Amino acid sequence: MTADELATAVGTEAANELASALARIKHCLGPLSDEQVWWRPHPSLNSVGNFVLHLCGKLRQWIVAGLGRAADVRDRPAEFAERGPIPRDELLRRLEAVVDESRAVLARQTARQLLEARRIQGFDVTGLKAIFDSVPHFRGHTQEIIGMTRLQLGDAYKFAWTPTTPEQGGPT
Repeated sequence: MTADELATAVGTEAANELASALARIKHCLGPLSDEQVWWRPHPSLNSVGNFVLHLCGKLRQWIVAGLGRAADVRDRPAEFAERGPIPRDELLRRLEAVVDESRAVLARQTARQLLEARRIQGFDVTGLKAIFDSVPHFRGHTQEIIGMTRLQLGDAYKFAWTPTTPEQGGPT
């Protein structure tokens, strides 16, 4: 295996993780109303809508701009200051677009680019560091979105996946 083949494999796996997390977010946004998307459990905490805007900003800055060399136009404070009502469907469209852009950037990274030093959000990082920072960050906020959705929907929440075999932790 060449270094560039390994870089392609890393980019592919990172892109797959983003797609998987996006599917979970879509599963959560589906049953929520626009009002629920902007609900905050406490005034000092974020809403699902804020998390979606934040994920868009982070991916665009770290992957699309940081790795893909697009212009960095992020306004991080605005991601958290927003109170809505940006409609759920618009939020989802934005998130899908930035995940698609990110997946395209990840697919074309070479070994040299993954090891190249760059400055992102004031941090000196490599391309690998940008990936290993951004993808777990996306997953972490995905779990918060799931938790907030479950909190609001209660027993009406339907899991996207449940174990079906003993190896998965399902029934024997």
